[in-house]
Amino acid sequence: MHDHYRMFADYNRWANRRLYTAAAELSDAEFREDKGAFFGSLHRTLNHILVADRVWMKRFTKQGDAPTALDAILHEDLDALTAARVAEDERIIAWVDSLDEARLATRFTYTPLTTPVDITQRLGPTLAHFFNHQTHHRGQAHAILTALGGPSLTLDLVFFLRTDGTRWAD
Repeated sequence: MHDHYRMFADYNRWANRRLYTAAAELSDAEFREDKGAFFGSLHRTLNHILVADRVWMKRFTKQGDAPTALDAILHEDLDALTAARVAEDERIIAWVDSLDEARLATRFTYTPLTTPVDITQRLGPTLAHFFNHQTHHRGQAHAILTALGGPSLTLDLVFFLRTDGTRWAD
């Protein structure tokens, strides 16, 4: 399973790069326009993905800053948000690389932001949720881009495996 999660960490970075490259083609007004997604705009959606990643990474590693609200705006401008995203993706990859099968089978305890009750679960399935959450909101970001007339991105895992992720396809 470790290689499975390493592949998802690599895929996550690849998909984020594609998404942020497309976002850079928008005007600032388009970037901030509310298009009816769960977090409204692309600006707010991309911030949310970073917020959630930092919350989970703090839970997983006990290191780093963790926002206290899921709708926090960490960065107002796309350049700063992009730099933070790149750094977080590298942090995720390094941490996932440090894991092994025994660690993935361990249990850990965290407290959700929305329900302050301790939860204990195995790391492996929770890590699967972590990557699934990113994919879910990247889909919303893609819908926002499409609604704005932006490029239609291919973010499918299988496309990643046929292109930049061929090392994981064997």
